[in-house]
Amino acid sequence: MEWQGSYQYYRMSEQKTVTLSGEQRQLLQLYRENMQEELRSILAWWLRYARDEKQGGCFGKVDNDNIPDVTAPKGLVLHSRVLWTFSAAGLLTGDKLWKQEADRVYEYLISRFEDAEYGGMYWSVNADGTIAVDKKQVYGQAFAIYGLVEYYKLTRKQEALNKAIDLFYLLEKYAHDAEYGGYIEALSRTWGNVADVRLSEKELNVSKTMNTHLHVAEAFASLYTAWKDPLLEMRLEELAGLFYIQIIDKENLQQRLFFSMHWEPEPSVISFGHDIEAAWLLQECAGALQKKEWQSIYNSYAVKMAAKVLPATDKDGGLWYEYDPQQQRWIKEKHWWPQAEAMVGFFNAWQESGEDKFLQQSWQSWQFVQSKLKVPGTGEWYWGIDAKGVPMQEQDKAGFWKCPYHNGRACVELIRRISAYVS
Repeated sequence: MEWQGSYQYYRMSEQKTVTLSGEQRQLLQLYRENMQEELRSILAWWLRYARDEKQGGCFGKVDNDNIPDVTAPKGLVLHSRVLWTFSAAGLLTGDKLWKQEADRVYEYLISRFEDAEYGGMYWSVNADGTIAVDKKQVYGQAFAIYGLVEYYKLTRKQEALNKAIDLFYLLEKYAHDAEYGGYIEALSRTWGNVADVRLSEKELNVSKTMNTHLHVAEAFASLYTAWKDPLLEMRLEELAGLFYIQIIDKENLQQRLFFSMHWEPEPSVISFGHDIEAAWLLQECAGALQKKEWQSIYNSYAVKMAAKVLPATDKDGGLWYEYDPQQQRWIKEKHWWPQAEAMVGFFNAWQESGEDKFLQQSWQSWQFVQSKLKVPGTGEWYWGIDAKGVPMQEQDKAGFWKCPYHNGRACVELIRRISAYVS
């Protein structure tokens, strides 16, 4: 694999100058080498174990022993994230193997998930590609946009960009709340109301959530880099305002998770993974807008929110999952995806502030992953460990929510970012 830099690192917001010590330079060089190898390892695992050669796309589930469940349903989020990851890796490296897999997953996504009659993407299909759950979950539509845009950037296939634009217009027509702002959680196949709008059984059945809006913002920012549309710009700025006014609690700089249609917050846990993810993603979204007032706000929040998450890291480098303030109880699990977001979020805070503690924590997050979440040479990470440090065996290496997006994206982001400092 050649690291030809065809997908050059850029910050959408202005980067502050960081003067490197000799130790920091050595750390960054090692960190980049680790991320290059890790990206190869993760993607190689997905090619070897997750490809469904008989029925198309990816298996809906692969267990910790790398055995696929050939009967498991296949999710929109899984396939959109796989499309994004292989497209991003192809852009970064120029490796034709990653592009070939992106091509294959793109064709499956369009042929099996796209609703040719009513528009949008189904939430899931059966193992054989027939419709399983036909509702239009806004979170899923957002990830489809995200994957399609990255695939367009890799291939310049206009069809992919057009499909992402079509999804944006469908969300605008059916899911956007013109009165209170933001997007409702889910609609039926025909874009009507549904009683249960939850992403999963863990969620509250409420009209609006932080999680969906974070990934709508992420998708819209990516789309805006490829399609400078005035309405899209307006919606992206609206999302920046909603996070600033409604979603982020200004007193503690942590996010509220669940809301009524009128943006009245419901009691919820503190999700450290989402907070550190939002710390850097919202800064990128503000940078995409290229409006100084939002850039100033989210440049500051990138550091302040990361600092707020630091106390939730354990001595082994791992990030605890959640804290329930109502019960004053820690959910002492360490899932894979918050560790990946911590790697990027803390690194980003170091870039913005120059404070070495953030760089060191980013590195420690990676050390935790290496020591606790994977066996050397096996590729994909385990779901997580419990409070006793025991792997969570009931979960899988690949599944409806377990995709190469968080960890693959962490590798891509860190390779690009580190390459701005070391040759």
